[in-house]
Amino acid sequence: MNNATRRMLNEAEQQLLRQVETENLSNLDEDELVELHTRIRRARNKYSKLYRRRAGAQVGKHGSRALASPAHERTAVKAEVFEDALARVSRYLARAARRSSDRLREERLAAARARKGGKGGKTSAKGAAKGGKGSSSSGRDKAAKPRRTGASKRASAQSRAATRRKQAKRASR
Repeated sequence: MNNATRRMLNEAEQQLLRQVETENLSNLDEDELVELHTRIRRARNKYSKLYRRRAGAQVGKHGSRALASPAHERTAVKAEVFEDALARVSRYLARAARRSSDRLREERLAAARARKGGKGGKTSAKGAAKGGKGSSSSGRDKAAKPRRTGASKRASAQSRAATRRKQAKRASR
């Protein structure tokens, strides 16, 4: 962010944007990132709505949106600054959520292994044939589920349409 942009922000907005700097974001946990994400999204929405409303109100006077927009450039710049900040926080939040998800999955799997190990720890021949320890039921479900392609969607829509035509013909008798 350049100095001209920084000068058009008030102290509260500048402080909010300082929290988005890399060294500050890396120290936040997932809940703090969610809270920061919410605050920045509110600021972005505030300036986006303000810009649209002001420029929209000027359309009648100027005759077009393109001519009305430059009068509200300051608000548009603020909206853009907060949009960039929101994108940065969103990336950090996604990483934190992924780490949290991975950690919870590992804990769940470790607990399941511990329960299974406490009962004897042997896998049945049937379980070993299906994939043993390394496979998960969700992996098999994804592989077994057919992909939805444009052609399959079209075929399904054609079948539905034919059925409905037959029903309509029957109903009209």
